[in-house]
Amino acid sequence: MADGTQFAFTPEVERATHTLWNKVKKHVTPMEWRLQAPLIAEINRLKREKNAVILAHNYMTPEIFHGVGDYVGDSLGLAKEAARSDAQVIVQAGVHFMAETSKILSPEKKVLIPDPLAGCSLASSITGADVRLIKQRYPGLPVVTYVNTTADVKAETDICCTSANAVQVVEQAAREWGVDRVILIPDEFLARNVARQTNIGIIAWKGRCEVHERFTADDIREMREAYPEAQVLAHPECPAEVLEAADFAGSTAAMSDFVLSRKPKQVVLITECSMADNVACDAPETEFVRPCNLCPYKKKITLQNIY
Repeated sequence: MADGTQFAFTPEVERATHTLWNKVKKHVTPMEWRLQAPLIAEINRLKREKNAVILAHNYMTPEIFHGVGDYVGDSLGLAKEAARSDAQVIVQAGVHFMAETSKILSPEKKVLIPDPLAGCSLASSITGADVRLIKQRYPGLPVVTYVNTTADVKAETDICCTSANAVQVVEQAAREWGVDRVILIPDEFLARNVARQTNIGIIAWKGRCEVHERFTADDIREMREAYPEAQVLAHPECPAEVLEAADFAGSTAAMSDFVLSRKPKQVVLITECSMADNVACDAPETEFVRPCNLCPYKKKITLQNIY
């Protein structure tokens, strides 16, 4: 199978990707770019030819996020943009559950994922059968499911939420069902963090993101000692003690908005590594301190398999 290595870094490619290079050159070496730019140019040509769009999640590497992504952001935002697009082919530069979500919102479109093995430790922590058993154990309680789940799990769910609106959705579900407890699955840390912000009882599941669960409060303390002026932003999938030690907690979109709107002099993003590089390309005035936890699943997506 062709993998894109047959394309050369020609003057035409250099001209076609010059603007992109100026954006990412602080985060991609010139040697890497000579290999990446021909693929980027060819992928962008194929998109036009095949009426396709590429959805690039915030955790993609810069050459994907800025080089070929038509829509960039968090998983639900990408799926919604794809649904609004006139494109007939959607390429999901993200993980498997994100491609499923895109297909749910765009059933008439062809949805491609460059590597079907790009999974998610959180999404794989629970199945539709598990949800059916939970409902049997807690009859009459609404099931609120984090959008970072498989279609199999969503099919057993009463309502979905994001990390940004989980508290509001839980409280709305409790009001509509007339109950004082809600099942919130599968992210254990998100459930705990929601429980701290509401009087509604939360029944949780022990699912975790292997990237975010590795961060600790000690990591934050060490960061503050080394970089006392830095603003610390953490994702709600982190343990509660990490969020308590941070200056701000929010989704990937909320963290990006925080940096771009408030323009802190120095910032730490407590989330997957690549996001800092991607936001930094749009926020050159901010210095990014990078505690690095990589997502092995999202790194399965490359320019080669997108091509």
